[in-house]
Amino acid sequence: MYQEFKDRVIEISARMDPHSLLDLTEDKEVEAEFMYNVKWKETDTPFEKRMDKYSMSSSLPHHLEIHWVSIINSCVTVLMLTGFLATILMRVLKNDFIKYGQDEAAAYDQEETGWKYIHGDVFRFPKYKSLFAAALGSGTQLFALMVFIFMLALVGVFYPYNRGALFTAPVVIYALTSGIAGYVATSFFFQLEGKNWGGIAGRNRKAEFQAPCRTTKYPREIPPLPWYWSSIPQMAMAGFLPFSAIYIELYYISFDEYCE
Repeated sequence: MYQEFKDRVIEISARMDPHSLLDLTEDKEVEAEFMYNVKWKETDTPFEKRMDKYSMSSSLPHHLEIHWVSIINSCVTVLMLTGFLATILMRVLKNDFIKYGQDEAAAYDQEETGWKYIHGDVFRFPKYKSLFAAALGSGTQLFALMVFIFMLALVGVFYPYNRGALFTAPVVIYALTSGIAGYVATSFFFQLEGKNWGGIAGRNRKAEFQAPCRTTKYPREIPPLPWYWSSIPQMAMAGFLPFSAIYIELYYISFDEYCE
């Protein structure tokens, strides 16, 4: 099929005559005569939409639907478990928060156990405020980027025959969401009583930082921890399961899109 006035071929359908067969099983020379005929058919389909019929095939959405349901199910499960855990912890620690936030002198008269040893240091401002605020802003930007990518994928923007969109969209969205990172980083930096920051919007809209319990004047000395409680092992153990689940799901999605 071709387009009128543009002479562009957008589809080819090849057929063979099942009655015109030649036996090549014997080890001898055989004369073969090849013939073909061409039939041109005009179509109204634009050249830019020539691949739409393949992206909307009946098999592709079926595979993708299964994996999207699996991903959504995993996300909902994680959010529900996190919500349940947060609710239980807040109910257990609510009275302690009230006690340490209102009557600090009475709190010190009682024996402290567990997390209560460092209750006055949990919300102490970090030493490198600008680095902490920048990391929070960048994380917020990456989260917004992930949300937009998933939304575009759900509405069908990415499909196998338009691979460039999958690489172009993150770059464009990352540039457009840079304002989110700047706003969050600036506002949080000024909540930590930081100074000499170049932000404008976040600086003018800053809110006062409200900690659930008071911070002591002097930090408590923290005893040395076992190696498996240090930062790097804890980060590796905390991120292993989520990374594995996301990697496996994305692997099967990419396989269904580009390999089938």
